[in-house]
This record gives sequence, structure tokens and C-alpha cells, in this order.
Amino acid sequence: MYLILVQPRAMIYMMGWRGGSHSFDLLIVPLIVKSLTYEEKRGACSVGSNVRDAACYVCWSFARAYEPKELEPYVTQISSALLITAVFDRNVNCRRAASAAFQENVGRQGTFPHGIDILTAADYFAVGSISNCYLNITVFIASFPEYTEAMIDHLIAMKINHWDSVIRELATKALHNLTPQAADYMATTVLPKLLPMAVGIDLHGRHGAILACAEITHALYKVGLQTNRAVVDMISSECVDALKNIHQKLNDRKQYRGFGGELMRPAVCFLIEKLSLSKMPFKNDPVITGWQWLIDDTIKTLHPGVKDSTVVSLVSALSALCDEFYQAEPGQADLQIQDVLVSQYIEGLKSPQMLICCGSALALGCLPRFMIHGKVKQILEGLLQMCTVSQNEEKCTEARRDAVKAISQVCLKVGVCAHGSPDSALCSENVAEVYGVLLHCMTDYTRDSRGDVGAWVREAAMTSIMEVTLLVAVSAPEILLPDLVKRIMCLLAQQAAEKIDRYRAHAGNVFLCLLHSKEPAVPHIPHQEELLRIFPFETTTSLNWSAPSQAFQYITQLLGLPQYQYHTLLGLTVSVGGITQSTVHFSSQSLFEYLRGIQENNAALTQFGDTLLSIFRDNLRNDMVSIPFLGMLNQMLANSCFEIFATQENHQFCVDILELCKEFKKSKAIAKLSVSISVFCGLIQFQGEVRKRVLAQLLMLLCHSFPVIRKTTAGQMYEMLLTYEDVIDPEVLDDVTTLLSDANWESDLETVRAHRNQLCDWLKVSQPRKITKNPVPS
Repeated sequence: MYLILVQPRAMIYMMGWRGGSHSFDLLIVPLIVKSLTYEEKRGACSVGSNVRDAACYVCWSFARAYEPKELEPYVTQISSALLITAVFDRNVNCRRAASAAFQENVGRQGTFPHGIDILTAADYFAVGSISNCYLNITVFIASFPEYTEAMIDHLIAMKINHWDSVIRELATKALHNLTPQAADYMATTVLPKLLPMAVGIDLHGRHGAILACAEITHALYKVGLQTNRAVVDMISSECVDALKNIHQKLNDRKQYRGFGGELMRPAVCFLIEKLSLSKMPFKNDPVITGWQWLIDDTIKTLHPGVKDSTVVSLVSALSALCDEFYQAEPGQADLQIQDVLVSQYIEGLKSPQMLICCGSALALGCLPRFMIHGKVKQILEGLLQMCTVSQNEEKCTEARRDAVKAISQVCLKVGVCAHGSPDSALCSENVAEVYGVLLHCMTDYTRDSRGDVGAWVREAAMTSIMEVTLLVAVSAPEILLPDLVKRIMCLLAQQAAEKIDRYRAHAGNVFLCLLHSKEPAVPHIPHQEELLRIFPFETTTSLNWSAPSQAFQYITQLLGLPQYQYHTLLGLTVSVGGITQSTVHFSSQSLFEYLRGIQENNAALTQFGDTLLSIFRDNLRNDMVSIPFLGMLNQMLANSCFEIFATQENHQFCVDILELCKEFKKSKAIAKLSVSISVFCGLIQFQGEVRKRVLAQLLMLLCHSFPVIRKTTAGQMYEMLLTYEDVIDPEVLDDVTTLLSDANWESDLETVRAHRNQLCDWLKVSQPRKITKNPVPS
């Protein structure tokens, strides 16, 4: 077929076509129309894009080869086929080729219906986005009756059973959008055609048909709202029964198992959601029990390979099902069902399987307000307990993230009442516990083979804190205590100063949202006036927190506000001492600019030094902070940020830093030892007895058990002595530098120790004594 289509003119002549003859219509037009949608599945993919592209070229050549009167009988077939290819083809080149062919025919033939109008919406560039084609352009084209049914028929025949799941899902969404254009056709023709496919043998066809039935039914419900008709009045009773029986038929055939079940479960959950939203008359019907069983069974069988879309469809189905079918009276739950579901999902939070915990947490979060009324204390206790699981349990990271999301959802649904009952609202009795857990989650830095997975929890916690805080500020601002608001803003400032662009941006936006919120206004924000000067209202839209070049020049200004200094500097530590070049460059540039501004202010610099020491002490055993901290400190010393301190003998800042760095001498982490060496070399600029102590530490490292550390120490000491020439007596400078550069510091320890002792004599530092371990008595 391809060899024929690539030479359209030759094909026409070979078939005996001449001037005014129309003998080609019986073969060419059906062939071209078929070729425009030709696709054949081969293994896990398909072939046919070359055929479709060649068919577009044939249609393009028709516009140049024939007079408008000769093509007029075939305009409807060709124009519909070209538009179908232009908006529904999986291959972008084919979509653009079809658009170009349609444009050529509109321009040269002038007989394609509504050609100019369609070209403005479906031009060469517009069809580049497949989602735009399916969801937007199709709706515009379908507004012209000549193309509506042809497009719907193509989706039903070739797209909802497509091998690519993305195409199937887009096709069903397109059917939803097209339903208002042809509601009667959908209800009387399309839906009855889809229902047998929904319980058919072909897996892909069954999956697409179930999704399509759900979308079309919900779209018909929306159409019915405009004409005051129920959906059951628009479709036949046979269709209603068939929709209701889909789940039972699949379950009887055991089609929820195995690979097929991976597609069927989320598809039927999606169907449950849409039928519930469409208010189908199934209340107290046994099918509701079957639907609930499917949702619960899917939660229990979640496994690590499950897609996020499955969990989303599961939660959405449960929420819609409860809203529509579990109300005994408007706004009042069926107590028996409420007790069963809430107890079941709270028990699921204790499961040893992480994904069951995730599913149970999200299920509790999606329950409507009437389903959790009177159970709030019980639900929050379960969720809060799951959030406080030790961060060492890496497998629980996703569960903590989903529990944090569920906490905010529950709080938003039950509302706030300062003097209310903890069983029915967020109140003064439980608000401190809720905030305590959310703030604790903002310090989750769990790491595993995937990296900083704790960031998922931190992001969810930031969102939840924003939502809950704005809710409390509206209804009961008096329960937002000053210490609580201070901790919220400080932790957000810390996250807004950290190294990962995505989470820095999220924290920054939440920080500005709380700062600039007017209705409601968040009370007790520390240094609010200064913050508003640093972050005027325009920054809520103009400041790109993801860009290090913009974010850090603002966030470093918080170092001048005492209540924010510690947490801001803690966040900056991992940015300045990190390994991402752009982040390190802009964060260090902004930090050094701030430090240059306080060089003449001894009190401000002393306070900054004290904060720096506090961070070092608090995180001495935390490598995620201590190693970047040493890197940041090394840059500060190299840039003479503490020059005022260096002129004073034995300044306490240097003494404290030296004592803390000595804690690392027994470390086995090469990265930590290497950066400690750099810090020791930087501390040599300080005057007094402390300089001898720094040299003693460096000389001990020259005999470290790791050869690479000995070599690194020698190299950095050589550079240090060339930089700070006043450190040692000029008479021995050449001897010391020669020994440091020429000696083989990777040789055996006895040889190295002799070199080191010689350096001790030259530098007038006491030789370290070898500690001999006492033998263990037998």
C-alpha cells in the first residue's frame, strides 16, 4: 500500500484515469479514506504511520491535480477523513500532514465545508499537542454537523480500543466533551454499542468501553440538568441495567485478577464515580455492596507497581459513592455503614504493608463530612500516629505523606470551633497536637536509594499547614498562639532557603501566601512589618522561587531578623555547601553580600557567629547538615568573612569551631574529613595560641590511617603556608613546603610519621604521641 501511495500521480495513470473521467471514484476514494486511518498492531506497538502520511500526500496532491467540480462528489468523505487524522492520529507528523492537506484543499478547491473556520483552530501548530486536539479542537470541529457523527464513530471504532492507554483515555474524554453536540445520538446509538464491548473479550476494548460508558453517562447527566431531565429518562432501561451489571459480570468471570485486573479495577472505579455523580437510581441496590467490595479489595491488594492514577480513581470513587448512596437522610450518615467503613480504614493504617496504609489514609481523607462526624477524634488519632512513625522506617515515607494530606482534608471538612468537641471539629483541645505533627513532618529528611524521599512528606506538610492555618484564621484565630505561628513561619523560611528548586518554590509560595493573607489575616507573624518590606505584595506573582538567581537575594535578608536567623541559616547551609553549581553560586553570593554588610557591626557579626555555632552543635552527628555546613564555613573563611575576629587573639568563635571540628577526627567518612581539613586551613588566619592548636590538628591528620587523607592534608597545608606566610618562621618556610610537596604521603605510616615529626620540630609544635592500647587480659 505504501509503495502505491508514495506516487499518487503514477497510481492514477496506472489505473487508467483520464481528464474528465470519474472512473477512479470506486477505488481511489475508499482506499484513501481507509489509508488515512490505517494502523496495524505489531507486538507492543503498531505500524502504519508511513501509510497515513502518504495518504495525506495523496489528498494534498488532489487539490493541485483536479478541478473543484471533479472532486465535489467526494468532498464530504475526504474532508471528514482528513480532519479525523488531523485531530486523532497518534503521530504528530501525520496530524500535521493531514492539517496541511486540509489547508491545501480549502485554499485551492474552496469546497470543504467550513474550511476557513476550521483551519483557524486546527492549523499546523495547533495540532502539535495531542491533548489539545482531543479535548479542545474536536469540540470546535464537532460544532459543524457535517463532521460530528463521523468523529464520534471513529472514536468508537478505532480509538477506545487502541493499544496505547493514553489514546484510550483521551478518546473517552473527547466523547465526554462531544456529548452535548449529539446527546441523542450518544444515548440511542453510541451507548448501546459500547455496553457489549464493556464486557467483551478484548482487554483494551473492554477497558476503553468502560471508561467511555462512564464519561458519556456523566455527560448526559450534565445535559439533562440543563433541560430538567434525569439521565434515566435519556437512556433506555436496558442500558441502565447493563451499566449496573458491568461489575458483576466482570467479577463472575474473574476479570479483576492478573494483568487484566490492573486495567479493570481503576476503570470500574472510574465508572462507579461517574455513575454516582450522575445520580443513578441504585440506592439500596445489591450492586452498591459489590461496588464497595471492589473499592475495599483494591485497597487491600495495592502493590508497589500500582500507578498513581489507580489510587486517584479509587479515592474519587469512594467519595462519590458515599455522597450519593450512604446518606440515611440529607447530611446524615447511615450509622451502620459509617462505623464499618471508618473502623476498617483506621485498622488499615496499622497494616505492615505500606500501600495499604496509603490507601486507608487517603480513603479516610476523602470521606464526606457526614461520614466522619462524631469520629473525628478517632480518625485524627490514627492519622497522627502514622505520621509520627520513626523516620528511620524508610518504607513508611509514602504513608506519612498521604496521612499528612488526609489530616488537612479531614480538618477542612469538619471545620474549626474553638470551644467545640474534638470528636466533631478542630478545636482548642486538638489543634496543638495536629500542628505538632504537621510541623514535625516539615523536618522529615528521610533518604533511601531514591534520594530525599522525605521531601514528599515536607511538601505535603507545607500544603496542609497553609490550608489548616487559613481555615483556623477565619473561624478561630484566637487558637493560633504566637509561638505556634512563629514556628510555622520559621520552618517555612528554612524550607524556602534549601537547595531543591521544587520544594524551595513551594515553601516560598506558602510563606508569601500566609504573609499577605488579608481575609483572613494570620495573626502573630514575627517581624511582619519587616517581612512586608522585604516581600512586597508584587513578589507573590513576580518572584520565581525556583530560580536561585532570584530566590536567594530575598531569603538572605531574613538573616537580619533575629527570630528567623537560625532557621534561614540552617536552610542556606545545605544550599551554600551543596554540590549544585547554580544553587551554590547564587546562594553563597547572596550570603556573602549580607555578611559584607555587617562587617563593621561587631554585635551583628557576633550574633551571626553564635547562630552558626548553634547550628553546628545541633547537627554535629547529622551528616546531611554537618558536611554542607563545613563546606559553607570553608567558603566563609576563604572570603575573609570573619576578618574582625581574626585580628583578635584566641577569639572564642575560632576556639569553639576548632573544638567542634575535632569531633570529626575519628570519622571514617572521607568527604567529612576532607572538608574538615579545608576548615582547619582556613582557621589558621586566626591569631594567638589557637593557631598552634590548628597546626597540631593538621599535623595529626598527616598520619591518618587513610592515605588519601594524608595526601589531601599535605596538599592543602602547602597551599595554606603559601597563602598565610606569617604562620611560620620564614627561615624554615622553604624546608617545610619542600617536605610537604616532595614526600610520598601515601607510603607506610612509619615513613610518614618520621616526615610528620620533622615538620613538628620546624613548626615548633609538640609531636603527637602514639597511643598504645593495653592488651586485654586473658
